[in-house]
Amino acid sequence: MTIDLIKAEKNRLDDINAVIESAIATWDIPERVKRLTLPSYRYSEMDLKHLEIYVAQIAQNLVGVVAWEPADINDTPNNRTGLLVHGLYVDPGSHRQGIGTRLFQAAEQAALAQGLNGLLVKAQPGAEDFFQKQGMTRLPVQNTERHYANRFWKPEPASQ
Repeated sequence: MTIDLIKAEKNRLDDINAVIESAIATWDIPERVKRLTLPSYRYSEMDLKHLEIYVAQIAQNLVGVVAWEPADINDTPNNRTGLLVHGLYVDPGSHRQGIGTRLFQAAEQAALAQGLNGLLVKAQPGAEDFFQKQGMTRLPVQNTERHYANRFWKPEPASQ
């Protein structure tokens, strides 16, 4: 099975948002919360201008999405530079096939190519195990007004 990673384009936004919606449908949160928050997770043409978004395809079928942007140094440990993984979604029918790992690795490679110190993720509670398996470490909440409760950091090898 070949997983192709391709930079997202405007004509794929409906497919991208369908993957996001199907992924969110599996989250262990109340249905009302899913319904109310789903619009804020969907990507638009404007997001394509401000985020790096890549899709994972298997035989032309879109099965995953990852998006990242520069992390605010106030959110990273010791004000280090990094990429914030804005979202990582895998279609539920394609779980446990290495797609999420491949998408995560693409973000890691981007951080490394840009000479940044690491990756930052603000994870949903059900995704913590996945990010820990990717070598990320949970960050302590130091500022409850600013910091998301489930923040994870992975330094790039050159910056450790």
